[in-house]
Amino acid sequence: MREQVIASRGSRRPVAPARDVVQRPARRGNSRAREARTFSPRTLFAYVPSALKVILLILTLVTVIVGYRVAASASLFQVRGIDVVGTSRTSAEEIESLTRRAVARTGVWRADLSAISSELGRLPGVRRAIVSRVLPDGLRVRITERVPVAVVHTSAGHFVWVDDDGMALGEMKPADHLPPFFIRGWNEEGTDEGRQENIERVRKYLEAVREWGAVGLSERVSEVNLIDVRDVRVQLAGNDSQIEVRLGGDELGKRLKLALDVFDEYKQTPRGSSITYVDLQGNRVVIGFSSGNKVSAGPDAAPAEPAPSVANSTPAAAPRQSNTNPTARGGSENASLNNNGQKAGKSKASRDQKPAGASRIPLR
Repeated sequence: MREQVIASRGSRRPVAPARDVVQRPARRGNSRAREARTFSPRTLFAYVPSALKVILLILTLVTVIVGYRVAASASLFQVRGIDVVGTSRTSAEEIESLTRRAVARTGVWRADLSAISSELGRLPGVRRAIVSRVLPDGLRVRITERVPVAVVHTSAGHFVWVDDDGMALGEMKPADHLPPFFIRGWNEEGTDEGRQENIERVRKYLEAVREWGAVGLSERVSEVNLIDVRDVRVQLAGNDSQIEVRLGGDELGKRLKLALDVFDEYKQTPRGSSITYVDLQGNRVVIGFSSGNKVSAGPDAAPAEPAPSVANSTPAAAPRQSNTNPTARGGSENASLNNNGQKAGKSKASRDQKPAGASRIPLR
């Protein structure tokens, strides 16, 4: 008798396929190799005690410092060449010598570049110095020089170049190009206040150079006295070197032209050779005279030998101007200058006197 196996009928519902299921094969390999690959120095450092970590850090720092000092003091960094650029009036040999002395012990690598730059910047004629390394054994020095703009006639009789900051740059040499005219009345004390005053004097000088050059009068000026920038005084050049022109502090070009026009006209008169100064006072011109080699500030003043910068009126004994001259009127100018160009005070007697040697000419 045969047995019949009746297969069970499955569910008629279709089996839904699995969604988004990705099967990946499992990794095969040695477990010991995986453990070896996960090993790192950080893992090992975690087992080192804290005290040992500090010791290792200190030893590392000491090694770096010692190595740096050894490398810096090696002969490889000893200075062998110094390149100086930007010098024309300043001595490049002097700058190189100072720089070489500054790095003789430290070498190029440890050289204090800021200190060297500051030291070089204090040299006469140097406005700014920049020092840089050229490894392994060189230095480069870039110099920005001060530019001379004027020559000062000092109280000792020297002629010294100065720049726009009033810094002295050394005496004028015979081969130097002459400036249009010189400066008098320089403050030589060396104080901060004096330096500020000298800066103002240089500015006023440059203003005069521009304005007088524009009207073509620079060649007629020998020196400009700037002891007071609000009372500019000019010493003429050439055959008129004994004449002082007092201009005030503004409109220097216009006022000098007016003063010289009146002076040139009056110089043609018989008394033209005795003129000592021309003074612009507001809207009029005052011309002062001298008498021979002596100068008098009034009828009772004792005669005195005139200094090169002295300007005064004629003594009262001089004949008066004839009233037929329409440009001459009564009046006086009794101001005088000392040897440094400073204006001396007027005595009461001199203010009351009206010598005939000073003529007042109204400006047109």
